[in-house]
Parts: sequence; structure tokens; C-alpha cells
Amino acid sequence: MNWGFLENVLSGVNRYSTVIGRIWLSVVFLFRILVYVAAAEQVWKDEQKDFVCNTQQPGCENACFDHLYPISQVRLWALQLIMVSTPSLLVALHVAYREHRETKHKRKLYKDKGSIDGGLFCTYIISLVFKTTFEVGSLLAFYYLYNGFDVPILHLCSQSPCPNTVDCYIAKAKEKKIFLYIMGCTSILCIALNFTELMYIVWKQLWRRFTRRYVRREHKAFNYSRPSVSNVNTFASGGPTANTEAGSAQPVSAAENQPVQSQRAGTD
Repeated sequence: MNWGFLENVLSGVNRYSTVIGRIWLSVVFLFRILVYVAAAEQVWKDEQKDFVCNTQQPGCENACFDHLYPISQVRLWALQLIMVSTPSLLVALHVAYREHRETKHKRKLYKDKGSIDGGLFCTYIISLVFKTTFEVGSLLAFYYLYNGFDVPILHLCSQSPCPNTVDCYIAKAKEKKIFLYIMGCTSILCIALNFTELMYIVWKQLWRRFTRRYVRREHKAFNYSRPSVSNVNTFASGGPTANTEAGSAQPVSAAENQPVQSQRAGTD
């Protein structure tokens, strides 16, 4: 199976991910896709041919194998990787939609097309929920389909058309068990990373809204405490006033004060 298309998709989404999202991508590449391509496919390559039962009854061996493996473990693992990785494509599609809008309107509509805010915030949350759901669903499917993550060497089978209970032997049982444990541990780690990233994004969005409201309130309170510009200009331009008969204040000009000052100068 060629995993190049999935690698290209995840590499493109990596530009719009958070720090925790990039860690998740590294875990998927190193401990899941590379382990699957390099080793797991070879371990489960001829699993049905290596499944041997001590009977010559036609159809008995196939019936026992289908009962033990209703779905091939390696194919279920590959399906899990595809379902877990593709929700990240939603983020890249949303960013492409933003770029298309800016090209259509021929002007800049976003400060940063890859910033996680607005509609992209909802898309990112949905992708994280889908990834976590697929991870948990795959772990439950492995547990209930194969009765846990154990791979026994000997399997007792009494399925029809077997004449009686026959012994069936699984090849590379311990090696398969080790890879299943690796799959289970990496799945749990990815679930923890997805949950942590979800909490981080929600907290960051709430903090951003809180700081915006706080800054606005501080700005309004500062404007209310300052005197208006018109009152300051009126106070600065007004000269000395004199009382009139109506009791209103009128400014006294410098010409009216000049004779009084000359008489005082003469007397002095």
C-alpha cells in the first residue's frame, strides 16, 4: 500500500497546526505509519497461510481462521490510520477556501489565513473531535473483535464443519502481540494529545475574548475620566469676567481697564 498521498496531506496540514498538533503528526509518522510500512505489513503478510490446524477436514481451517480474525488486524490498523489522519484535511480545505475568497474579492480579508479563529476555529474543533472518536472506536473494535490485545499461540476451534475441537496454531504470535501493544500505546498517546490540544485551543480562544473585553472596558473608563476637549478649550480661551445687571458674566476688555490704571499711576 502506498502511503505517499497521506503523507502529503498531513505535511500540508502541518503548517496550520498548533505545537501540540505538530507533536501529534510526528507521533503518527514515526510510531504508526513508519512502523506499519517497515515492519507490520511483513509480519501479517501471509497470516492465513501460516495459520495451521491439525485437521484434514475441508473448510475447517478457513472457518477457524474467519472466526479468530473476522477482520484482518493489519487491514483494520491501516483503516484506523486513514480514518484518524483524514479529518486533518478539513483544516487545509478551510484555509484553501479563505484563499479562494481573497482571490475572488481581490483584497485581503484575513490578517492570517491560517490563524485559528472564526470559522476555522470550529473546523479545527470538529477535526479534533473526529480524530479522537476514530481513535477510541478503533481501540474498542480491536478489544471486542479479538478479545483484547493478546495473540495466543494455540487456538481451540470447534466451528462447523470441523468434526470436533481442533488445535490451530498462529504464526509469529509474540511478534504480532508486540506490534498490537505498540498500536494500542500510540493510540492512547494520540488520544491524550488530541484532548490536550482541544483544551489548549478552547482556553486560548476564551483568553483572547476575555482580554479583548478587558481592554475595551479599560479604554471606556479612561475616556470617561478625561475632560472633554471642548470644555478645556473654552476654559483656556475665556478672559476675566464682570457682573452685569442681569447677573451674567461678561468678559472685560483691556480698553475699559486702561483709564483706571492711568489714574492710579498719576496718584502714585
